[in-house]
Amino acid sequence: MALFSKSDEGYLGVDIGTASIKLVELNSWHGKPKLVTYGYADIVSDVIHSKSAEAQEKIARSLKKVIAQAGASTNLTLAALPTFSVFNSIISLPAMSVKDLTSAVRWEAKKYVPLPLEEMILDWKIIDGQQPVGPAAVIKPLPDKTSKKKSFLGLFGSKGRPGEVKKKPAAKTQLQTESDGSLKILVTAAPKNLVSRYLSIFKQAGLKLLSLETESFALARSLIGKDKSTVMIIDVGSVTSDICIINKGVPVLNRSIDIGGLTITKAIAGSLNVNLERAEQFKRDFGVSTAGGEGINKTIADSISPIINEIKYVFDLYQGQGTQAVEKIVLAGGSAFLPNLTEYLEKLFNKPAIIGNPWDRVVYPEDLRPVLDEIGPRLAVAIGLAMRDIK
Repeated sequence: MALFSKSDEGYLGVDIGTASIKLVELNSWHGKPKLVTYGYADIVSDVIHSKSAEAQEKIARSLKKVIAQAGASTNLTLAALPTFSVFNSIISLPAMSVKDLTSAVRWEAKKYVPLPLEEMILDWKIIDGQQPVGPAAVIKPLPDKTSKKKSFLGLFGSKGRPGEVKKKPAAKTQLQTESDGSLKILVTAAPKNLVSRYLSIFKQAGLKLLSLETESFALARSLIGKDKSTVMIIDVGSVTSDICIINKGVPVLNRSIDIGGLTITKAIAGSLNVNLERAEQFKRDFGVSTAGGEGINKTIADSISPIINEIKYVFDLYQGQGTQAVEKIVLAGGSAFLPNLTEYLEKLFNKPAIIGNPWDRVVYPEDLRPVLDEIGPRLAVAIGLAMRDIK
């Protein structure tokens, strides 16, 4: 049963993780996103490795079940590709016309993308305050073999619709450049076979997939909004943790590590010889100790040390480029509420750290606040996806 009656065209944001499926439906209410319904289920749904038709059908059935239980009222869907499955890089090119830039980006991308470009879907965007033009927000439509229509992938959140073709600006258009005369461009590439897998799953689930984008854009939309400061988002999921740096609303650096909340739980279970349910409770009771310690405190600290090392690496990598310093840390994901984690990060990195609230820009019933605050970090990607096309 939906939480609100439908007052305007709504959108369904669907986040298929490795261990769960999350969805949020929003529609427009006086120009603001309004909550219609939400749902989630802990289901093994690893799209990355689910290559067989049977595995994809299983994920589609699970998705349909979550949608039915949530009482979603629309099939207009936006989804995200996992951070660890998408390649990102920032490249610099000399000033040139829009006509020449498209081919130049593809040529330069060959140096950085680890797979042949013929196997990838390439998207790019001019950053650092320069206006996106041409295909900066739109990539070539991907043919759907089962239909005469074309499916549309907008890695940078374009508002295109399936089958829509956008015209390029005139070739004489010139682009605003950096102070040194160069163009700084964020290039994103996703494997075609993975995109095809998503298209198949959503079609089987009876959903109209409007676009795919990277998780980092959805997180930036729901957790940061129009804030132009430089922010590090740490999304600690069940199996993986994603770290991205957002500059002026654009994800400019993304990293992923195969360590998540389940890693900590398993470490506690092994250390104390208890089952996972009991270990999860211990994790929630003890959290991270800012003063060190032994026993469970040490086990938890040791378990998250790879995440901490990756955060340090991202800080060094970003600031080593001579760019402006990260101003704050925002946590998301199911493990964001690990006790004392924000204090632990503040002490280590000497920067403000908060748990992001993706509901800040969403209208919802006040009596749901306690529940929504508790599950908010877990639904941050789905919320950001559903917000994308709401004006």
